[in-house]
Amino acid sequence: MFSKVSGPVRLADRVAAILAEEIESGRLAEGDKLPTEVELVKQLGVSRTVVREAVSRLRNAGLVEPRQGLGVYVLPRRTRPLDLEAADTRSKVRQIVEVRRALEGEAAHLAATRATPADLARMRQALAAIDAAVAVGGDGAEEDLAFHRSIAESTGNAVMVSTVRYLGEVLRSGIRVTRANEARRGDFIEAVRQEHHAILAAVEAGAAEEARAAARRHLKHAASRLQDADDGFWTETEDLDVDLDAGP
Repeated sequence: MFSKVSGPVRLADRVAAILAEEIESGRLAEGDKLPTEVELVKQLGVSRTVVREAVSRLRNAGLVEPRQGLGVYVLPRRTRPLDLEAADTRSKVRQIVEVRRALEGEAAHLAATRATPADLARMRQALAAIDAAVAVGGDGAEEDLAFHRSIAESTGNAVMVSTVRYLGEVLRSGIRVTRANEARRGDFIEAVRQEHHAILAAVEAGAAEEARAAARRHLKHAASRLQDADDGFWTETEDLDVDLDAGP
């Protein structure tokens, strides 16, 4: 059914694309069962790890559903929520930052007028968690995402919260790349820390306009830091465990 996969592109990307094409074309229809992991390994000439990662991406994109003890089945076709396949990694990350600037600026603005003491405590805890992760050599990406998610949750706007959760995988991937870039320089790490605390300070003060400006400024600076990254860094991002094409 499938020919062996090879080449410089990440194998999981290639396998996911092959399987997605089978589904989008209708050759694998709603309710069909994907070939077993063993069969895919044999047909595609890749490892089980690659197959599992590819299937995970299809699951995140809402194309398939693993069923315990039964296998992986194709879900009903629907409009895919995100299409980032046309751009290279550098363009994808820049576009994600642009979306974050619009979304998180408004979230911070609302949070400044609605955050409860418990919400503020979660924000402070998230910032402390970033520092702790960085101190032991981590990238702090999950903790960074948790901070921005805590701001959205404090808005009291269910649609805002759902949107952030909906974009979770894409936001996580973009944050991992930006933090990998920032980790290369101590001044970048400190700048990001100060930007985060500026957002929190404005939210705590109930200064809505300042909070919006601080959040947008943070993302503007993140974009500038990425703009300054050399080609070597973008080559290295191919080895990061990120999936910029993942849906919710």
